[in-house]
Amino acid sequence: MKIQSLKFLFLFSLVSSLHAENLLDIYNEALENDAQYKAAEYSFLADKEIAVQGRAQLLPNIQLSGQTNWNEYYEDDVLQNEYNNFSSQARLSQPLFRLDTWFGYKRSKLLTDASEADFAFNQQSLIVRTAEAYFNVLRSIDNLSAALSEEKAIQRQLEQTKQRYEVGLSAVTEVQEAQLAYDLSLAAKIRAEGAIYTAREALNAIVGREIFSIDGLVNELNVQNPVPADKDEWVSKALENNFRLQAAQMRKLAAKNAARGAASNHLPKIDIVASKSESETNQYSFDGLNTGSFQITVPDVTQRENYALQWSVPIFQGGAVNSRRKQAYASFNQAEQDAVFAERSVIQETRSQYSNVVTLVANLKAQKQAVISATTALEATRVGYEVGTRNIVDLLQAEKSLYSAEKNLANAKYDYLLSILRLHLAAGTLQPQNLVEINNLLG
Repeated sequence: MKIQSLKFLFLFSLVSSLHAENLLDIYNEALENDAQYKAAEYSFLADKEIAVQGRAQLLPNIQLSGQTNWNEYYEDDVLQNEYNNFSSQARLSQPLFRLDTWFGYKRSKLLTDASEADFAFNQQSLIVRTAEAYFNVLRSIDNLSAALSEEKAIQRQLEQTKQRYEVGLSAVTEVQEAQLAYDLSLAAKIRAEGAIYTAREALNAIVGREIFSIDGLVNELNVQNPVPADKDEWVSKALENNFRLQAAQMRKLAAKNAARGAASNHLPKIDIVASKSESETNQYSFDGLNTGSFQITVPDVTQRENYALQWSVPIFQGGAVNSRRKQAYASFNQAEQDAVFAERSVIQETRSQYSNVVTLVANLKAQKQAVISATTALEATRVGYEVGTRNIVDLLQAEKSLYSAEKNLANAKYDYLLSILRLHLAAGTLQPQNLVEINNLLG
């Protein structure tokens, strides 16, 4: 198992040195291949047509129609007359006063704008999802590396303890303690190996292909608290820029216009209508059995033009008009509460992410110091064990504490970078440039 793990890390580093992909490369590929993002894009393109269809209800409607008929007249099974009739009609109608249609058009525009805001949020979410998947791979690799180092160190300690036991310098309980620590480290390493494959598959799913190697963090992090340093300023940004909140507010206004349109259904509807029709009849007459010949008459052509101002008022439709009005206003109240919930959620998320960044800044500094302290403690414990003032349990715990501190430090770095992205996502200010700045830390 140890040999396989070392092979895995060796092959990964070998491929990485040949061709490693960075965070920006993977993000650009995700823009083309991530199924969730592409579905959001096509949903936006479909919803863009809602405004076009709403506007169409206010524009002129032109229809052309025509038909041709062949007619035969018989008496006592004898053909007496036959003729062909052609007719065509053109009709133009222009809404003149239709409040329900006007409110429907305003609703359709707002729904299109809401869909655009949803798509913008999906664009920002893709940045965070890509970074999360990328750093989860790096996190799992660092965890495996720490697990392998811990296993190697404890195995070496186990071998030394066995040798001391064989010459009578230690008790059998020390060998048993060392064996237990080694078995636990072996189990931890196996879990870390499985986590790598899981993290890699999650990253592969975003780009739709297998990724063999990625760049890791090589440059020092410039850790700092959010700028501006006022939590309320971040909340103000979020209330102004967060796309989820904008979409909820636009859907609230769309529902309001839908309700106003339903309420105006009892008002008169006035249209301007113009139509022109033409009919042509070609008639043939049969003059009897003596000659068996036909007579063709001059075609009969008629034309008609009509211009009208039409209006209608729904008087009673079984209560349907009033019911639709109540339904629309109930839907508006629902959309209004959805907007309130979205606003509160954005405020909560922004404040939480701001506090999270501040906490992780302090945590990262503390983890750096913890690694230094754990290294010093291990050296002191090892000396104490050699001179007999510390036992094997103390030494093994010191080994575990060092590698745990190193693992926590690596995780703290990834958590900090992701928290910055999540804060900008909550505030609605996340841009690809934020990803470029993080990508500059890789190599």
